[in-house]
Amino acid sequence: MKHLRIWAAAAALLVAAAVTAKERKAVIILIDGVPKDAVERLHVPAIYDIAAKGAFGNCLIGGQVGTWSQTPTISAVGYNSMLTGTWAAKHNVYGNGNLSPAYQYWSLFRIAKAQERPLKTGIYSSWTDNRTVLLGEGKEETGRLQIDIVRDGYDLDPVTYPSKPEELHVFDYDERVTQEAEKSIREDAPDLSWVYLWYTDDASHIHGNGAIFDEYILKAGEQIGRIWEAVRYRERHFGEEWMIVVLTDHGRSLDGHSHGGHSARERAGWIATNRKVNRYFKDGKAQIVDVNPSVCEFLGMTVPDEVARERDGISFLGKTCIQELSVMPYDDEAILSWTAVRPHAKVAVYAAADNAYKEGKPQAWKHLGDIEAGQEQLRVSLKELGATKFCKFALVSPHETLTGWLVR
Repeated sequence: MKHLRIWAAAAALLVAAAVTAKERKAVIILIDGVPKDAVERLHVPAIYDIAAKGAFGNCLIGGQVGTWSQTPTISAVGYNSMLTGTWAAKHNVYGNGNLSPAYQYWSLFRIAKAQERPLKTGIYSSWTDNRTVLLGEGKEETGRLQIDIVRDGYDLDPVTYPSKPEELHVFDYDERVTQEAEKSIREDAPDLSWVYLWYTDDASHIHGNGAIFDEYILKAGEQIGRIWEAVRYRERHFGEEWMIVVLTDHGRSLDGHSHGGHSARERAGWIATNRKVNRYFKDGKAQIVDVNPSVCEFLGMTVPDEVARERDGISFLGKTCIQELSVMPYDDEAILSWTAVRPHAKVAVYAAADNAYKEGKPQAWKHLGDIEAGQEQLRVSLKELGATKFCKFALVSPHETLTGWLVR
């Protein structure tokens, strides 16, 4: 009887926890082309108000220079790295025009719609290609993805938004986007949403570093603040638990006028979030490709193995076991190296000698065995894998999957 009472009490606690668990929702705000030093120097109030609940820190943009993951620091490229959790060698977006995304690398929105209970999604964006091309709404290749709440198309409406000097009609787009996002978050509360703010990039292209660029960074901060207040309204009045992520897609050249290369300032991204972050984030190691797995973790989304084994990021929330996989050729071997956070964690090692996945075919992975994370290095015979010029690896731990390519 004593044991029965203990089990009954435990069951009651589980039921109570299930009943009182807060519904979780996430919103991502991407502000275009604002380097980290500018945010820090201006101490943008809304961004730091959000970070006061969680964290503000580095966000690597552009992959690892000189390796397969090197990625241009260009707007649409950064958006797609954030959405898919992969670098350009996978998602296949290298610029802002003539876009041909590799849709087999699933976006956050496609993952959201593949859940047992599909999540309600929203996009608030001045650049329509974010939805129609990058997310691939309605395309066969994305499983006919549909976004539930759409507020975009302002860039295609020259009647309402006629051209203005210094591209200020783009700032008008952002004002409309902000109004729509604030209203929709308050009233519709999508489970996953993306807000895109454009004009800061134009302001810097036109004026470079200076008072005008600063002015529009601060104005974008005010726009972010309105959305942040809508999130807090939902938390206060509806008992929901929200994750807000604010970031940029790329930094800028030293004079502020351009971007696209790999100078330190062009790669100097940042992330602000209201959620508590892990040591990986606090140590300044976060990357733009980490947004996808972090939001997935917060929302409790299930990610298919074949998708997870292709993502290049890890979550900056919660526990980690391993970090920072590098793959180096050595004669007829590949040397895999990583950093162990939990040395005794079990890590399953997989390899593939081709890239069938990117060709839209099922990927055959070979399980090379299970090791302890603390080993921190593994030598793999390429001959035994049948690999010549290409091989890819996935290290799967209880908390993340690290991926890497060897390209000769």
